[in-house]
Amino acid sequence: MRLSKYYMPTLREDPVDAETASHKLLVRGAFIRKQASGIYSFLPLGQKVKNKIIDIVKEAMDGHDSIEISTSILQDKEIWEKSGRWDTFGPEMFKIKDRNEREYALGPTAEEALTDLVKNELNSYKQLPLNLYQIVDKFRDEKRPRFGINRSRDFLMKDAYSFDKDQKGLEESYQLMWDAYVEAFDKMGLDYKIVEGDTGSMGGRMSHEFIALAETGEGVIFFTENSDYAATDEKARFKFEPIVEDLKELELVETPNVTTIEEVSEFLAIPSNKFAKVVDLMVKNEPIFVVIPGDRELNEAKLLSYLKVAEHDIEMMDDETIEKITGAKAGFTGPIGLEDVRVLVDESITKINNVVIGANKTDHHYINANFARDFEGEVVEDLLTAKEGDMAYDETGILKSARGIEVGNIFQLGTKYSESLEAYFLDENGKQQPFIMGSYGIGISRSISAIVEQNYDEKGIIWPTSVAPFEAMITIININDENQMRLGEEIYQELRKKGIDVLLDDRKERAGVKFNDRDLIGIPYRITVGKDAKDNVVEYSTRKEMQIEKIDKSKAIEEVISSVREDLAR
Repeated sequence: MRLSKYYMPTLREDPVDAETASHKLLVRGAFIRKQASGIYSFLPLGQKVKNKIIDIVKEAMDGHDSIEISTSILQDKEIWEKSGRWDTFGPEMFKIKDRNEREYALGPTAEEALTDLVKNELNSYKQLPLNLYQIVDKFRDEKRPRFGINRSRDFLMKDAYSFDKDQKGLEESYQLMWDAYVEAFDKMGLDYKIVEGDTGSMGGRMSHEFIALAETGEGVIFFTENSDYAATDEKARFKFEPIVEDLKELELVETPNVTTIEEVSEFLAIPSNKFAKVVDLMVKNEPIFVVIPGDRELNEAKLLSYLKVAEHDIEMMDDETIEKITGAKAGFTGPIGLEDVRVLVDESITKINNVVIGANKTDHHYINANFARDFEGEVVEDLLTAKEGDMAYDETGILKSARGIEVGNIFQLGTKYSESLEAYFLDENGKQQPFIMGSYGIGISRSISAIVEQNYDEKGIIWPTSVAPFEAMITIININDENQMRLGEEIYQELRKKGIDVLLDDRKERAGVKFNDRDLIGIPYRITVGKDAKDNVVEYSTRKEMQIEKIDKSKAIEEVISSVREDLAR
């Protein structure tokens, strides 16, 4: 491709609303353009990168027994009602009506659609297992779109769905997709971890996430260095150390004008890990009080999973409601004396003797309170957020944390969708059974963002060869010099004949502009044709090392060809 005929409107300044390196560089490098909040167009360079990632994903999926299809982004309300998710998926779902007032969703995912697609034609165990995938746009009305295409309202996703006759078959399908994802993300050049994830609104019994490590990632993962343990912060568990001592007598103490754990801890000279704090919530308009250790944070994902509600179903209780129910101002809520309300107690509280709790009396707390003797509640196994430095729950090591971007996920769904949408097959005994399903997603556009977050410097992007918009770039310093134009054209044609995806910068621009653009867009291999063209000598360099070497044009061509082929063979 000749750059003089290409559309590449690069920018010198960062977009004002960009927070992350990937957002800044993808806009400046003319890969994407913002249409509206959370809505982006892909320019030619971005489309090429996207297509290369699509090809990588397709190759991995096709090679692991998955078959490509395509379904409409318009999904009928009826199938979502059958699964129970029309009302529970939440405000992220775009809902529209046609001229006949029939309601549809712009697909945020496709479990219902794929189950409905096969239910009337996939009817025998002899047709199983089956795995279907598609690469289509998904739509979610993000409350706060951010980080460019990393969290947008319209995004490209590969989603696949497996149908098996039993749990053993599902586990085999799950492992196939696991292997396909490893192949795809390795080929993209991503540095990632596979972690245990929360099933959330998807449902099912097990899930794993593929997290591309990045300091700007929204997700947090925990792992240990000496084992395979890794989990998202939504799922990670830790080994709680009990605080065991002789039980003391319950005592009401005055704590004037101190409401936070830190303030009360300092006032009473008692460490915060000896406190039981109460989180006051409204869940579907029902008051729920959650008791957890004072030095810990409530894990909302674990709470939602336990209560089987969606994120939008839960909110903090307002001060007026707190005072009406407890009889005390906010900051003094405790589990003693709470009647006719639901109280959840994290299991760790049952392992701490003589805790400090709110007294449901303004300016007062209890000291030496003990579960079962002084208060009760619905004991929940784990509602806590892990912290770096905790011992892993399986005691394999100390937890470490890292930030990252979720680029893929796999779920063992079981029969949640097949049963609700009445999707059955006949087994070997002629008995009707629901399909055992799995769901598997890769964020195509999000992967672009993750790759850039891991591959850039102060000058611009450094693309891995497998996903670069072009594999090589030829820059002609002076297009008015006949020798430079001749040599540049010869190298361009030779590389094209050898199958190299090459960009020729033949623009009427200053050398500095060409060099800045070249560094910004990050093409891996570069040949510069300048004043030594008359001697068939060029400058050869790579975007990563940036070390310039003057060599004969034939050697430069050989270097590009061998390097690209070596990169793509990895």
